[in-house]
Amino acid sequence: MTDVFIGLTAIITTIILYQVTKKIYYLKPSPFTLPIFLSTVIIVLCLLISDIPYHTYMMGAQWIDLFLGPIVVSLAIPLYRQLGLIKKFALPIIVGIFAGSLMGVITGTVGSLLLGFDRWLIQSVAAKSVTAPIAISITETVGGNISLVAVFVMVAGISGAMFGPSILRLCRITHPVAKGLSIGTASHAIGTAKALELGELEGAVSALSMIISAVMVSFLVPVILSLI
Repeated sequence: MTDVFIGLTAIITTIILYQVTKKIYYLKPSPFTLPIFLSTVIIVLCLLISDIPYHTYMMGAQWIDLFLGPIVVSLAIPLYRQLGLIKKFALPIIVGIFAGSLMGVITGTVGSLLLGFDRWLIQSVAAKSVTAPIAISITETVGGNISLVAVFVMVAGISGAMFGPSILRLCRITHPVAKGLSIGTASHAIGTAKALELGELEGAVSALSMIISAVMVSFLVPVILSLI
């Protein structure tokens, strides 16, 4: 009964905390006050300090997790609204997604190889830039650690949402299609949520990039791993 109570408290606390961090971000916008980052850090610290097991927390938080599927499906709405512009830039989008997907796999695998990491770790980091269910499936197929790839996926998503817009500004990338493509290919669903804040076209292209890059990476990972 205690675990159930803690689980219910967890979901209520998580929702309240996210709303509070949104207010903080509104008052003090910064990569480090981004709600997805700040709320995650606070929750992790609270679990560590209170010594509450992760599975107990997830007894309540899993209900939030269940909404992930419908939320991803809802990304089809901006995609449909911007269909005309997406068709207009179809070739650059496809080429850009392929280049981004290829670089995402290469930076993870070759970087890990140069650092002298074990083979299983290289296999675990290869699919870091795609959404979690696809990344886990790919990693399981190539023999990596599925728990570890989930961490890499989270880091890629949150870091892309935190620093993606700043990097784009630094590189003077201003076209909404290019911005959405970059964020969606590198940072999947979490990045797409940030891209939607930039504009509907950015969000639509980011959602499309997230989907297509997942398909491309599922082919690229086994090929690249077989070459190294």
